Amino acid sequence: MSRRRYDHDTVAIGAGPSNLSLAALYEGACGRPLPVFERNPGPAWHEGLMLPGARLQTSWIKDLVSLVDPRHELSFLNYIVTTGRIYGFLNAQFDAIPRLEYARYLAWAAEHLDVTYGAGVDRVAYRDGFELYGGGRLLGTARHVVFGLGTRPHVPPCFASRALPGVILAEHLMGRLPDLTGHDAPAVVVGGGQTGAECVLALLRAGFRDVQWIGRRHWFAPLDDSPPANDLYRPSYLGFFAGLPEATRRRLLREQVTTSDGVSMSSLQEIYQAEYEERLRNGGRPLTLLPGRDVVAVSGRGGAVTMRCRLTTGGHEFREARHVVLATGREPAPLPLDPELAEMVELDEAGEPVVEQHYSLLWKHADQHRIFVQNRARLTHGINDPNLSLLSVRAACIVNALFEREAYRIRDEHTFTIWPDSHRPR
Repeated sequence: MSRRRYDHDTVAIGAGPSNLSLAALYEGACGRPLPVFERNPGPAWHEGLMLPGARLQTSWIKDLVSLVDPRHELSFLNYIVTTGRIYGFLNAQFDAIPRLEYARYLAWAAEHLDVTYGAGVDRVAYRDGFELYGGGRLLGTARHVVFGLGTRPHVPPCFASRALPGVILAEHLMGRLPDLTGHDAPAVVVGGGQTGAECVLALLRAGFRDVQWIGRRHWFAPLDDSPPANDLYRPSYLGFFAGLPEATRRRLLREQVTTSDGVSMSSLQEIYQAEYEERLRNGGRPLTLLPGRDVVAVSGRGGAVTMRCRLTTGGHEFREARHVVLATGREPAPLPLDPELAEMVELDEAGEPVVEQHYSLLWKHADQHRIFVQNRARLTHGINDPNLSLLSVRAACIVNALFEREAYRIRDEHTFTIWPDSHRPR
């Protein structure tokens, strides 16, 4: 067994919601802070997506800690009370809290934790323990490491292969919106989810009079936030899902997609009402919905972007716009593993790291040195994994695994849904 001394027992890389939740529960379990290294110079959470009116799709009670430790000082309730806004917040009667409020809650929580900003980790090596490097220098060593790197925008291949001036990532729209011209020319939003809906609303509010919204599904599906759908976002479902064959898990993820990637009903209603009122006021067609279309090729000429769309009903059509906003989803950020360390990690058939029960990777030295990952276990842990709903539950699972004891008891006892388990006695 190694006798090497480490700077830290465990370190977390990335100061997004996942690792802030982990750091809060870690310190609550052992009384010691968990060092968190963050690339950004200060608190930041999807800054470019703080469009006016943007709301979370998750209840505020599903904060960093409350589902497993409701008495923790870093709960959202404690934040809203101690910042003096509890009565204004209650009187506003939000169905869903503003995304900006959640970002400020995260920044408030980070102030109480051991977060080092401006410390980007671009390489993690293994030499009888983990060595963290950033900017060519050693930042620290640790026995265990937790990656909570979040996601980055997914850019469809046809857009990724072309540098077109009129194409804007959704997370850049807020900064670019004041400078966009040609409000009478077509402006297209590609992506039929919640971010796409928010971009559509932002363009309408900015005075664009020909907004076209393209989505791949046959309709712009609302988020399924029903009680049966939310059964998928419970700890009791995690164990069931993990025990299914991989092919079954992949099929279920496809079937369950609108419980995670649908559009909030309030956003859809606001879009339809905004379009109706604008047509009453100025006539014309301020908004066109274009479902059942997948952009497969793009080109640019004369300041316009031309898109070839494959139709779900067969065939193709062309769309042209001066501005195209990409709201085409997000994907996990790559793990900054040293090539030698990456060679020791077990991969699945898709070339992704194998994630075990407690969100740890299956790798050569996992018996002594654990690598945990957050937001990368959708295939093994279910549709809830990159979602904020079970944020604290996931963090508690990792804390329990690190300390090899039940530091946090995860209770989910009042359930009456019986999933079709083929191993259940008949």
